[in-house]
Amino acid sequence: MELNTKIKGFVIRHATEQDIPQILWFIKELAEYEKMSGDVITTEARLKESLFGRREYAEVIIGYYHNKPVGFAIFFHNFSSFVGKPGLYLEDLYVIPEERGKGFGKCLLTYLAKLAIKRDCGRFEWTVLDWNEPSIKFYQSLGAKLMKEWIINRVTGEDLVRLAAQFS
Repeated sequence: MELNTKIKGFVIRHATEQDIPQILWFIKELAEYEKMSGDVITTEARLKESLFGRREYAEVIIGYYHNKPVGFAIFFHNFSSFVGKPGLYLEDLYVIPEERGKGFGKCLLTYLAKLAIKRDCGRFEWTVLDWNEPSIKFYQSLGAKLMKEWIINRVTGEDLVRLAAQFS
């Protein structure tokens, strides 16, 4: 499915298996921007299984400007017990540096907001690194509220294995 946007020459479409190399490239570019390149361990095979396998854990949209991929977003559903509805969670949003400031990021976010409404989601959420002032200002200009009182918790690697082993 392809969606034309208000920006002439910019379209958004849902990714397919054939887009896996492009998705991995975007992930690595985002990691470089976020100073987290060393954290990327995923592979094309892992993305294929997670995005297009028996159980699809996330979805991807890609933005094209004159048929050139210029941005992407990875998202999935979560659930709000307080609202009693699913939510849409944006894991990654990235627009290549030379194409920033043209409205492509806003188009990707607007598309996801419309998708959240279409899917009867009660929330649309994402995180942003606290040092990323340009993104924070951009998100706030769209009406996003920083949830400063919430702190993300994460357990990975050996810590995850140890935690899981505590339940017998």
